[in-house]
This record gives sequence, C-alpha cells and structure tokens, in this order.
Amino acid sequence: MDQLDIIGDRIRAEWEEKNIIRDQALKLSREIIRNSSRAIRAVHREENEKAEEEIKAARQGCEKLEEILNPYPDLMAAGYSRDALKEYAEACLTYALVQDQPLPAPEDLGVSFQAYLGGLGEAAGELRRRVMDIIRHGETGEADRLLDWMDEIYGLLVTMDFPDAITGNLRRTTDLVRGVTERTRGDLTTNIQQQKLRSALQSVEEKLQKSGLDLS
Repeated sequence: MDQLDIIGDRIRAEWEEKNIIRDQALKLSREIIRNSSRAIRAVHREENEKAEEEIKAARQGCEKLEEILNPYPDLMAAGYSRDALKEYAEACLTYALVQDQPLPAPEDLGVSFQAYLGGLGEAAGELRRRVMDIIRHGETGEADRLLDWMDEIYGLLVTMDFPDAITGNLRRTTDLVRGVTERTRGDLTTNIQQQKLRSALQSVEEKLQKSGLDLS
C-alpha cells in the first residue's frame, strides 16, 4: 500500500504542475490571439506601426508559450495552442502580403507547417476584405495583385492532399479559400466592367457636349 501511495503522490505532483502550466498556456494563447487580431485590424486601417507592434507582442507570446510547453508536447498540440500559433501566422502573412513584402517561411515565424498553412488560408480571407476596401477607391491594379496571391494560396493548399490528422483540418480551410477567391474574382470583374461602362458613358457625353447638343 505504501508503494501505491508513493506512486500516487508522484503522479499528483506532476499533474498539479502540469495544470499550472496549462493555465499559463491558456492565458498566453488568449493574449497571442488578441495581439494578432489587433495587428490584422491595424493592417486594414493602414496603421503599419501599430500592426508591427502587435505582431512583435504576439511573437514574444509565441516564444514564451513554446518555452513553458516544451516539457509537455501534448499541451503544445492542444487546440488553444494551435489556434494561437495559427492566428499569429495569419497576422504576419496578412501584413506581408498587403505590404507587398517577401513572404516569410514557417521557420521565419517559428511555427509548425500546420499553423503556417492554416494561417495562410485565413490570410486569404483578409485579402478579400482588403480587395473589397480598395476597389471602392478604384485601385484595380492593387486589387489584381492581391487576387493573384489568393489564387496562389489556393493553388498551394489544394495540393496538400493528406489526412486531416496530419494537416490539422486543412481541407475545410482550402474549401473556404476557394469560395472567397471565386467571390472576389467575381466582385472585381463586376467592378472593372462598371468602371469601363462609366468611362464609356462619360466619353459619349463629352463628345455630345462638344457637338453642341444640350443633354439637360
């Protein structure tokens, strides 16, 4: 019986410590997600300095998370940890794509392939939001560039034909990227056609005015 008590004490002590680490990881994960969300919001508001500050804070949180969870790989693989790293990757990738900077690799961000590809897929959705913002100002050239990136992202994700246990349910993200890319292409095409129509009508109106016709 004494031997069983000793074993129980050992297990209890380790699990108490692990539970403390888990609570710390949950708090860190929430902070990382908040920083990442703020960074993305700043990108859309064109507040680049703010975006960089939030990304830096999220990066520090990720490094701390990996440090405290290093002895507990099962907690590192938990949903809250994976989500935090994915959100961080999304913020970094969104910032780089919108700013037309070189795309960072997974190693540059210090995240797993799962987190990187998940973040890349989520970034495609943010690119749609950005495209919809800029086409309202007639910046079709920039919109085309971002749409090209959305196509490239989908083209990469669709080749990752592996079980969800390996990819982290990437198949669902890939389907979402396809949908937002198709809708964005349709919206951009419609906007360009409308611009051409307005330009043609304006040209006709100017010619009629030059001919002396009263259009009022």
